[in-house]
This record gives sequence, structure tokens and C-alpha cells, in this order.
Amino acid sequence: MASLSGADGQPVAAERGISLYRAIWRWHFFAGLLVIPFMISLAVTGGLYLFNDEIDDTAFAYRNIVPVGAEKLPPSSIVATAVEAVPGSAAVAYRTPAGADRSARVTVGIGKARMLVFVDPYTGAILDRVAPSEEFNQVVEDLHSLDYFGKSVEIIIEIVAGFAILLVFTGIYLWWPRQQTGGVLSVRGTPARRVFWRDLHAVTGIVAGLLIVFLAFSGLLWSGYWGSAVNGKLTTMGLGYPAALWDEVPTSSKVSTDVLPKANWLMENAPVPMSGTDAAGQSIGLDRAVEIANTAGMQPGYELAIPADESGVYTAAIFPENLAKERTIHIDQYSGKPLVDISFGDYPALGKAIEWSINVHKGQEWGRFNQLLMLSACLAIVLVSLSAVVMWWKRRPAGRVGVPPMPPKRSVYAGLWIMAILFGLAFPLTGLAIVVMVVADQLLMLMPVARRRLS
Repeated sequence: MASLSGADGQPVAAERGISLYRAIWRWHFFAGLLVIPFMISLAVTGGLYLFNDEIDDTAFAYRNIVPVGAEKLPPSSIVATAVEAVPGSAAVAYRTPAGADRSARVTVGIGKARMLVFVDPYTGAILDRVAPSEEFNQVVEDLHSLDYFGKSVEIIIEIVAGFAILLVFTGIYLWWPRQQTGGVLSVRGTPARRVFWRDLHAVTGIVAGLLIVFLAFSGLLWSGYWGSAVNGKLTTMGLGYPAALWDEVPTSSKVSTDVLPKANWLMENAPVPMSGTDAAGQSIGLDRAVEIANTAGMQPGYELAIPADESGVYTAAIFPENLAKERTIHIDQYSGKPLVDISFGDYPALGKAIEWSINVHKGQEWGRFNQLLMLSACLAIVLVSLSAVVMWWKRRPAGRVGVPPMPPKRSVYAGLWIMAILFGLAFPLTGLAIVVMVVADQLLMLMPVARRRLS
């Protein structure tokens, strides 16, 4: 058998190295080509959403901040005022003022439609009315997740997040120093030269790579397919919300997201208990429910879902920046007894870690530093994406796409297919997209005209 060592083996090893590099470069190119527009959109909308509180307190101060008065109106009066302001509506939820100078917010409904009504808690004046889907920060969030274009489009984000992880790891391989010194941690040339944009792309990617992977992975938790599957499996394994807390109470067919405008990731599929009925059958009323939640130590600014029927409960919930203050209490509407009371401290270790990662993703964990850190990651994504486009534009031959060349040894794809399959098992939708991408590439290469236009 011929030896591959020594001088005879060097050309073979070199050819394999070139083939592997070209194959990964080609995958990196196609993946980037597919997701760059979405990556830029995610970065811009994500950067905006990091400062949602600051945006609310400036652009929408007229409905969020009020002069401090002598005495606040009872919650029931505030809710009645909001319902009267939207004829034919019924109260769905009441958000308590987050501070002495903050407005109250009432969610009212007409059928399945919802309206947010902002009310001065001292005077009862209506400050604003807006549909939840038209509220600025909600629009930004919906654009970020593509929910703005319908739930079915949401799967694109899952594919993009998976590709972002793939791009970082293939990018590390392409960046890895191979005797060169420039373009590793420094940028050569001027913007007029392609090498400048190549180095800018590589150096920015390697510096921000870990943050980009973190953002992609933590963002996947919200995805419709992968995130829901992980949430369900954790709950089944006893690693999600503490299901044992519901063992002693009757539960309805509703979950947290059916009664609350927003719920945290861990609690969104937790069941909502049902109220019992006492002899009198009289509800404690909104004012008493607020008093019970306040006495229990709920942080101001919590949302209180109002029972929709005789078996419903008052659900008080808040998911603030301080994770230690996260809490959900389901209150029997007749007895006033807390049926389920769960806080961040009750979550299992993995649940706490997931909630922490989501908090960091949203820039809420370490104050301004966290916001600026995530903003830097967003800016890095935009810079990496734009530099990739400029680099490609300067490299591509006139009139052609300029796809990186096929590897000399096609057998190198065998190992890459194994890697793709493993990646697909972890992230199925992205794995499927990779299969489609590679199959399409191979088919196009069989067409002479397409091969010339792509090269």
C-alpha cells in the first residue's frame, strides 16, 4: 500500500485541506447569502427593543407618566372609566401603576379584539387608546420575530438563528490563521480594497462570535417549533415550571398566555387553575384582588387578568428586569385564596438558567452595561453582514454571482454531511434548510449555463 507520509503524502494532504476549505467557504457563502437580510433586520429591531423602556419614557411619556396626585382612584373605578371609553367592551386585564408618577393600563376586549387604555390613576383621565398590535414596542418586537407577517412566517427566524450559529463556526474555521498575520486581529488596507472588507468581516466576526451565538441560541427559545418543543420536553421531564404546584388545584384548559398579555418563557404554557364556588357565589371583586396581590408582595406594575367567566381566576403576574421579582399568583375569585403562587426562586436550576439567558438577550440583567453589550452585538451583526456584501461585490466577476469554487475532492462532502446531519438533529428546520441548500447547489452544478453564471 502506498504511504501518504513524507513527500508523497504532502500533495494529498494539501489537496484535502484545500477541498475542505473550499467546501466550508462555499457553505458559508450560501448560508450568508440566504440570511443576511434577516440578520440585519434582527439586529436593527433587536437594538431598538433593547431600549423599549427608554423609548416609552420619552416618545410616549404623555401616556405613561402622570403628575403625582393626592390619592389614587380605586382600581374598579379606573377599569370602569376605561370600559366606558371603549363602547361595547369588557375589561380583560388591569396593569397597576409601576410608580407614583405612572399611569394605569386597562386591557379591554370586544370579542377577540383588544385595546389598551391608558388612564391617569389620580384623575381618571383617558391618556391614550391603542391596539396591542399597534403599540410601538410591540410592533418592533413583532418585526423582530416576523410575527408581524403572520405566525407561519415565524419559522424563518428559527432557520436564520440556526444558520447564524453555523456561520459563526464555519467563519472561525475560515478565519483560523494559516501562516498569515494580517486579517487575524487587524484590518489591512483601505476601504477601496477588498482585503479591507475581508479583514473587517473576519475580525468583527471573531470578536463578536460568542455573543452572536448566544443571541441566536437564546432567541431560538422563542421560536415556534424548536422553542415550543424544548419547552414541552422540559416540562415533561420536570425541568420546566414546577408542575407539582398545580397538583392540589383544579385546572382549566387555558394556559398563561390565554389570560395574560405577556408571560415569561417558562410559564407561558403553565395551566390556569379554576375558581371554586362558595355558598354565596359572590366574587371578591377587582379592588379586593388587587389588595390581596399587593399584600402578597407583588411588585408594582404587575398585570392582573380579570376572570372571564364563573370558573376563572384573578391572575397577577409580573416579569420585570429583576428576575428575583418574577412572580405569578392565581387567586380564587370567590374565596380570595391564592391557588398557585410561584416565583423565580421556585423554578428548577435549568429553568432559572433559561430565564437568565432570555433576560440577558433582552438587555435586562446588568442595567446599562447589558444593554450596551447586546447593542454592540447587534452593531457587529450589521457590520459583519454589510462587509460581507461589499467583500462579495468587489470579488465577484462581472456579470456572474461569484460563488466560491467547488472543492477539488468532492469526497470531502461526506464528512460535512455527517456534521450537517448532527446539526440538523439539534435544529431540525435549519438542518432541512441546509439539505435543500446543498442539493440545490449540486443540481445547479449539473447545468452548464447555471454553473457559468454562478462561478
